[in-house]
Amino acid sequence: MKRALAAGVRGFLPKTTSAATLAEVIRTVHRGGRYVDPELAAEAISTGDSMLTAREADVLECAIDGASIDEIAKRVHLSPGTTRNYLSSAIAKLGVSNRYEAALEARSRGWI
Repeated sequence: MKRALAAGVRGFLPKTTSAATLAEVIRTVHRGGRYVDPELAAEAISTGDSMLTAREADVLECAIDGASIDEIAKRVHLSPGTTRNYLSSAIAKLGVSNRYEAALEARSRGWI
């Protein structure tokens, strides 16, 4: 969330937001304001800063179910080689021995 806000995102809402709230938030953002759902903000604060890049998190999210390199690559629209590179980087950053352990560790920290 911090990266998105730094990149210029002006609002965060859960998918379950009512139409009335959505309309009001759109008006707020259109006037130049910001809106972040309080529960989403609290969750983002409690998870801490991730040491993973967005792409590393993407590939780990796909690895959590035991998918093969080729399956992960297709899901995230990368080549298998690039997918391996992102997985290797995430594994090294998390200090674990394989992609499944990396995915579990990232999930336990709230990063995926």
